[in-house]
Amino acid sequence: MKGSVTEEQLYLDFSHQYEDCIFPLHSSVALFLLSYCDCKLFKVFLVPAGESADDQLEGKALPSDPKLHFTSRCQLPLVVQNCCLPAIVGKDGKFCRAGLAVVLRHIVQKIFEANPSNKEALELLGFKKTCLKACAEVSQWTRLCEISIPLAVESFLSASPDQCQTIPPEVLQLEKKLGEPVRVHNDDKIRRQKLQQQNTADNTALLPAFAMRSTEEGIIEEKQAQTLASLELRVAFSKLTVQEVPATTNREPPLIRKTKTSDLPPLEHIFAEGLYFTLADLVLLPCIHQFLLFSKKQNRKLLDLPLILGWYQRVQKVPGVKAAASKSNMQFLQFPDLLSSPEEQLQDFSTFSDGSEEDHEDKQFIGGPRPTMTKLMERGIEAKFSPHPTPCWTLDWSDLPAAVNPGEGKMSSERALRKQQQLNNLVAMVTNLSKPGDVIVDFCSGGGHVGIVLAHMLPSCQVVLIENKELSLVRAKDRSDELGLNNICFIQANLDYFKGTFNIGVALHACGVATDMVIEHCIKAHAAFVICPCCYGFIQNTAKFTFPRSHRFKEVLSYKEHMILCRFADQTAVQLPPERKIIARSRAQGCFQVRSGSGYEEAAAAAPALTQNCKSDGSFRFSSSMRHAVGSGGWGGRATTAWMGKATNQHVHWRYSPSPATLVVQWVVERGSMGWIWPVSCMFYILYHIAHAYIQIQCKGFG
Repeated sequence: MKGSVTEEQLYLDFSHQYEDCIFPLHSSVALFLLSYCDCKLFKVFLVPAGESADDQLEGKALPSDPKLHFTSRCQLPLVVQNCCLPAIVGKDGKFCRAGLAVVLRHIVQKIFEANPSNKEALELLGFKKTCLKACAEVSQWTRLCEISIPLAVESFLSASPDQCQTIPPEVLQLEKKLGEPVRVHNDDKIRRQKLQQQNTADNTALLPAFAMRSTEEGIIEEKQAQTLASLELRVAFSKLTVQEVPATTNREPPLIRKTKTSDLPPLEHIFAEGLYFTLADLVLLPCIHQFLLFSKKQNRKLLDLPLILGWYQRVQKVPGVKAAASKSNMQFLQFPDLLSSPEEQLQDFSTFSDGSEEDHEDKQFIGGPRPTMTKLMERGIEAKFSPHPTPCWTLDWSDLPAAVNPGEGKMSSERALRKQQQLNNLVAMVTNLSKPGDVIVDFCSGGGHVGIVLAHMLPSCQVVLIENKELSLVRAKDRSDELGLNNICFIQANLDYFKGTFNIGVALHACGVATDMVIEHCIKAHAAFVICPCCYGFIQNTAKFTFPRSHRFKEVLSYKEHMILCRFADQTAVQLPPERKIIARSRAQGCFQVRSGSGYEEAAAAAPALTQNCKSDGSFRFSSSMRHAVGSGGWGGRATTAWMGKATNQHVHWRYSPSPATLVVQWVVERGSMGWIWPVSCMFYILYHIAHAYIQIQCKGFG
């Protein structure tokens, strides 16, 4: 098994070396993991910032293990040149993994693949193997380990002495998280065991005075402290020694069994994510070590971080950590006195906020989607009709190879049919925009349904698939290999780690904020884009984006009203009343196309938006998954959105109108079991707008 594993190449940035530590810290973290796991499966390259590495490496003591090679940026494989380091690329040069979390997870998985008996390596991925799996935009832990802590420590080391007097907020955030209660999959059982141990310790403390005097001084207190601290430590280190915690033969006392879960004592952090040693600890250790080393040289009071210091010393006791530190030229510090009063601990980070929860109170907020939609209408954000640009264009799926069909991507036949309809529209737009030699990037590519069709239909263009989920991208590569496509490559990474130049960006069902990320990426690259948003309800403020984004929407809506509109736009379930789905689909979702397009007006980006043209059984069903936008970074104009039905060729798009009393008649063409609903729905919808316009006119008359 071990001999069948092909050697992959790992590329790491090299900017400088300080105190025998390679910078940036991402590189040191990757090397430390390789040393800890004693991994020889990768050929490791350091890529200096300059053209020559000789001057930067002269007189430096590099880690002894693993063996390091050096290369320049111009000699990197083409797919790696388009990514931020660290990155791993296979021998074929078509599949690249970029970003610290993705690279480290792949190293661990590769070690287990080469030696399935090495369960200790697989345990680094945590429960259900999800440690650092979610991208930094979704997971606070991934963001803290992959981005926040490394960058904060690097800035701290390079700052002036005056700026080094304060602890970085990111380090305080880690201290705060280490003080939060631990949540594990079997925490109820462990917490009941802890309660039983605490009760036993309390009973021991109530021994008669003569028994206390008959023991040596301090024995009972020492045993009591060991008992209280032993449970979490036993559970934590049982994983490291591949031993299970001995099960108690006696049933728990009735008092323990009947205790409410809310009354159970919380579990304390032993390691970063809780009770178990994971990849997160190996990522944080080199970073925190450099922070503590520099702080100690500056005579800083490190006892203000008791939880981090306790974690730092516990990690050193993990088998294999000290050996890996020796290979990496890392000499651990010792802090014998970790006593600190709660008041001292609290004053450093009690006022610190990690930004995970924001207060968006709006005293003038009325509530509900209808008042929010009314505010938009009063400011002239309404709808009008417009033709579909390519109503007759379609792919002949029967003439295409089987591997091109989305049904090959492990989905149901009904879903595959809808996917074909979506691909018809996206491929039509990209075909109109593309020219020979263009680079087309399929962001959030998933199983490669869009990218594979584009690579097959446009052989003169280069197609790049970017996806954070490994299994989806591996399936896409298997389908590509079956087709023998030579104009396609694959990058497993968050889209922020892609730095290459391209001409057209595509995204089918970019979930929530991912749509805004893709649009911004395309505008920065001066590239055209074809975007199909979805999951409007997941749109919320992040570290990079705040909403509403467009200047026009900021003047009308607060953040809370924007969130209400997000939730309403996602209310398209089958069981909802048809008239409610009509408004949510056509009006609320249409507003987000205006919001997305006009949010980048300053970049001179036009985002004319439209909905797909479905011609499967003669009917057309409007759904949130069918909306897409096409634009170019160099176009002018305003943002619009449209939808189209087969029989009547009716389309609607949003416009910024100065007339607040414009009456918009929206038609929904649906057949089958719901065919009788659309005329009734439209009638009520027309009456609603007539009444609304009449009230507006009367109000103006009284004004």
